[in-house]
Amino acid sequence: MSYARAQNSHVTAAGTTFAYRELGPHGGIPLILLNHWGAVLDNFDPRIVDGLARKHRIIAIDYRGIGLSGGLAPVTVDEMARDTIALIHAMGFNQVDLLGFSLGGFVAQDVAMKAPDLVRRLILTGTGPAGGRGIDRVGAKSWPLMLKGLLTMRDPKTYLFFTSTANGRQAASAFLKRLKERTAERDKGPAPRALLRQLKAIKAWGRQAPQDLARLHMPVLIANGDNDIMVPTALSHDMARRIPNAQFVIYEDAGHGGIFQYHADFVIKALEFLAH
Repeated sequence: MSYARAQNSHVTAAGTTFAYRELGPHGGIPLILLNHWGAVLDNFDPRIVDGLARKHRIIAIDYRGIGLSGGLAPVTVDEMARDTIALIHAMGFNQVDLLGFSLGGFVAQDVAMKAPDLVRRLILTGTGPAGGRGIDRVGAKSWPLMLKGLLTMRDPKTYLFFTSTANGRQAASAFLKRLKERTAERDKGPAPRALLRQLKAIKAWGRQAPQDLARLHMPVLIANGDNDIMVPTALSHDMARRIPNAQFVIYEDAGHGGIFQYHADFVIKALEFLAH
């Protein structure tokens, strides 16, 4: 089974029907995937999901109000974290591993702060801490590059997630092709209102008081590109300093989507991290 063929499933939690896809062997601790601003199930990199699913049960979810999930998109990370905790319980799990990318990394941190016993291991990619400098400017940085995408007839992720070097452009093109591998039963794209509501949550996370990351006692793997223009790379360094059991990977000549550009290496590192 590959992620491109995984079926769309639903579970009801916190009064909402959430959409998810799962694959990989049952048994052991499942790995829950939490994705970026505006992302639906089709925005998870199939190479990363398939690679991780060789050893782990993988569950990718749509946030409330996004894609095939019901309800209205929350305007705070706090609410998204509460939804995620309710979802994990509704699926009957007592403990999970979490992988959060970008906004998903904010949610993953908040879940781990709220329910530390629920999270065995935490992977934070292309993300930053609460109160992180520059996070409240994600929208301001993104709109011009989204417009550039429209004008050049390219997917804005080309500019938002990857560097403008030859390597970056090649990686962007390969990543965007992979996202189109699924042809049947694709997810619904995000509504503009949901995008704006999630952006409010991102802005609020950037402006809220910092969390005491020293309270995260589970092992944490942090990964990013060396040139993340969406959630500045400096914030990954900041988290690595503040979290007691953090491992840290920085990919060269890579942006926000460093883990997509170096997906083969990232899968190896993530599997190694989750194996202990």
